[in-house]
Amino acid sequence: MSPALKYTLGRFGLFVVVFALLLPVPLNFLVKAMIALLASAAFSYFLLAKWREQMAEQLGSVAERRAAEKARLRAALAGDEEAAAAGDRAAQPAADRTAQPAADRAGAGDRAGAGDRAAAGDRAGAGDRAAAGDRGAQAAEGQGERAARPAGPAARPDAAAGGEGNAS
Repeated sequence: MSPALKYTLGRFGLFVVVFALLLPVPLNFLVKAMIALLASAAFSYFLLAKWREQMAEQLGSVAERRAAEKARLRAALAGDEEAAAAGDRAAQPAADRTAQPAADRAGAGDRAGAGDRAAAGDRAGAGDRAAAGDRGAQAAEGQGERAARPAGPAARPDAAAGGEGNAS
């Protein structure tokens, strides 16, 4: 059983026990529930310390694994081919993949597919941005020509004819 599930069920169990002990007490139902909640929290701090530590270790290892995967994906997106190959589950030999637990393989395949799709989308987006950057550079060159022309009424073509734009 997962440490997080054990701890959660333990907390809930303590709440139920304390609430059941408070049932004969002549208090409002919500007041009994609040007292049971506070008392079960205090009891769980002492009685469930071992399960809480196990849960914290499990959550910490998951967070470390996700951080490592995130760093690997960022490096792969930045162009580091070794980092991309290091986490490529499709390139792993079959012997390595069978060494993984079945549940881990199923979850990893889903995450790898999503990561591969995200990486492909980011690469496509980078190409689109590069093409847009080229267009932006061309537009900037055009603005440079416009910036060289004088501003104001003298810059308008009809101003050279001496009119205000109403040629009659």
